[in-house]
Amino acid sequence: LLAHVAVAKFADHLPLYRQSVIYAREGVTLSRSLLADWLGQISALLRPLDDALRDHVLSGTKVHADDTPVPVLQPGRGATKTARLWGYVRDDRAAGESTPPAAWFAYTPDRKGRHPAEHLATFEGTLQADGYAGFNAIYATGRVREAGCWAHVRRKFFEIAKLDPASMASEVLERIGELYAIEAEVRGRPARVRRAARQARAGPVLVALEARLRETLEGISKKSPLAQAIGYALKRWEGLTRYVEDGRIEIDNNAVEREIRAVALGRKNYLFAGSDAGGERAARFYGLLNTAKLNGLDPEAYLAHVLERIAEYPVNRVEELLPWRVAEKLSRTAS
Repeated sequence: LLAHVAVAKFADHLPLYRQSVIYAREGVTLSRSLLADWLGQISALLRPLDDALRDHVLSGTKVHADDTPVPVLQPGRGATKTARLWGYVRDDRAAGESTPPAAWFAYTPDRKGRHPAEHLATFEGTLQADGYAGFNAIYATGRVREAGCWAHVRRKFFEIAKLDPASMASEVLERIGELYAIEAEVRGRPARVRRAARQARAGPVLVALEARLRETLEGISKKSPLAQAIGYALKRWEGLTRYVEDGRIEIDNNAVEREIRAVALGRKNYLFAGSDAGGERAARFYGLLNTAKLNGLDPEAYLAHVLERIAEYPVNRVEELLPWRVAEKLSRTAS
């Protein structure tokens, strides 16, 4: 029951007040406040497991990062503030690696750059993200390299081409399409194979594209949407082209954007979090449930398995309850 309530809210996007109504139709009285109290207690139990999940995600050599707004109720004011849920994903399957994929989420009451800096304080490697300026201080440390996102670049030119198909933006979209076609062919191959293919085929496309962008920028108004789209790409060119030199890096940041989408769907249904504590609770559930799905598990079966054991489980062995560590047991139970 506890697992069902949590999964219904954080995986199936069903607010607690709706769940309460559904149970009432079956003659079961479970108030919204009771359900919320249950989630709070579950979240407290899951804290050590969430810490183990974070350690796994940040121990890799590449992490995808993104954030999304979360309205949070301000008690006594009758209004909401805009807080953030940050998603960090480790997923190297596209580079032919077998390391289990995982997503870790963190809640912050605002979007200040000090928050991701704290989250990534121990991380060393490549951070794949959008152009958020708050990441700049992390790159400045020298222990984290920036990798850009071609999906973000593509969106800007797509909007222009949609309004004016004859514009140079359509040409840029064709070149970006060529880059993605190469990626489709090497997805799942070893990093060395991906790097060789990218250098031989994507490298020349990128050289020609950069020259074309700079040439076009010189002849148009700097305030035009096209100039802004070109400026966005050129400003981040080093990060955008880094994937050509490293087969472990992806061409875009879609790995984390897929995981963040669950938050966006939930936000449409339950509108806001009740407090900062509620935001922290949500981050914990999103991370563990999304990771269960990334590893092919039924999130409700996984959470039930964890809740049956975690209260008495040795803290120094709690990582044994991470999704990929229990996948075989759950598979045997299901069969």
